[in-house]
Amino acid sequence: MKARSRQPIRWGLVALATIWMLVIVPLSAVAAPYAAMVVDARSGKVLHSRNADTRLHPASLTKMMTLYVVFEAIENGEISLDTKVRISKHAASEPPSKLGLKSGQRIALRYLIRAAAVKSANDAATALAEAIEGSEARFARRMNRTAKALGMTRTTFKNAHGLTESGHLSTARDMTTMGRHLFYDYPEYYNLFSRMTADAGVKTVYHTNRKLLASYRGADGIKTGYTRAAGFNLVASAERGRERIIATVFGGRSTRTRNAKVAELLDLGFKRAPTRVAVHRPSRPAYQGKIGKGSGETIVTAGAVATPGAVGKTVRFAAAAAVKKSLRPALRPRPANTPILVAAKDDIDKAVLAAQVNEATKPVETNGAEAATLRIVKPAARPLALAQADTPAADPIQEVVTRVSTSGGRHWGINVGRYPSQYQARKVLLQTALNEMSTLDGSLRKVVARSTGYDANFMGLTRETADLACRRLQAKQVTCFMIGPS
Repeated sequence: MKARSRQPIRWGLVALATIWMLVIVPLSAVAAPYAAMVVDARSGKVLHSRNADTRLHPASLTKMMTLYVVFEAIENGEISLDTKVRISKHAASEPPSKLGLKSGQRIALRYLIRAAAVKSANDAATALAEAIEGSEARFARRMNRTAKALGMTRTTFKNAHGLTESGHLSTARDMTTMGRHLFYDYPEYYNLFSRMTADAGVKTVYHTNRKLLASYRGADGIKTGYTRAAGFNLVASAERGRERIIATVFGGRSTRTRNAKVAELLDLGFKRAPTRVAVHRPSRPAYQGKIGKGSGETIVTAGAVATPGAVGKTVRFAAAAAVKKSLRPALRPRPANTPILVAAKDDIDKAVLAAQVNEATKPVETNGAEAATLRIVKPAARPLALAQADTPAADPIQEVVTRVSTSGGRHWGINVGRYPSQYQARKVLLQTALNEMSTLDGSLRKVVARSTGYDANFMGLTRETADLACRRLQAKQVTCFMIGPS
């Protein structure tokens, strides 16, 4: 009788222990749904996929789209890298990971970008959204519009940071597409995603995936993400020789196992990808401007559409002379393969991008009464090469902005620093050439004397080779900026 009476007690204890384990075991230890995608970044060809179209929680992979929209806004004159952003209570109250911003604080937009890209700071992401669109809700609508234009057909964004919210979902395929567009559409900002550390104004921030960047040869980005609902997510890109692979993982069990899986997928990609393949850049979506505050409001962008009811008002061109200092004007959408303006500076996100005046002053096609209300504002002519305000007048080469040559010739170069002696400059050139033989082979090592030192330059490169060499060197924490044809 005693044995029989003890049996229910034992089963009760087992059931209680099981319930207790479910309570104390972190939800992160319970595997989120797994999905993966591997593509050849050059051609977009899928090399591996598993559950790639399953809608899952993207976590902070969301910030790739947040930053893409911010880069678009900067490029089209909506805001400047130097714009001081006032932090709202909503942004300051976001949970970690965060930069630690305070309500009412003002901080330059460039620092918010660095914090969101490197540290994955949620308060910085929300502040960026509010700075661009006035509210996170409107910014989310713009994210969704942009996602649709990029071909991300199974993605819905509800916020700018990626914290779990009902309906905020994406797929491994869509996030791989997002990563590829970041690489090709905004190469001037891509180096942000490979920085081990960055100055975020209020403090130095550290990359959320330093271990993979340091341990996997050729890795140079892009973005991590973690929530309990999502598991450990990562979109990673790596380059070896002429090959570039992008791998995406959703639902990792831990940082370590996720990184191991991504490394395995990148290896698989390099094994399957051909050494030589034609590069097919993804089509870049047309710029559509702000979402707007009301259903009857149209925000005028390059291409100029009159605001309903604004009879007699001057149509605003973002490329007009009244554009704020250091903003790039809003121009007609740049086709995917059109040469871009490149800022010659090691910290390229500080560059002032030159205005394409000839494009901005073309008449706007209108019809009927609409034409009567339009007045074209011609911008004042601006030089093709500009020096930033803090550049010494006697030595403008430090931050010159040049127009890209369309000749396709070897008229480009890169700068790997300025040194106090000619000997040191030559030494750095030799060491760099030995470390980057694959990209710098055939280039000319040139030391240029300046008033403040000696520039170490590699000349005689194509634009593509110069861009590739700089990205590879920056991934290794080597100072590098491109020199355009003079």
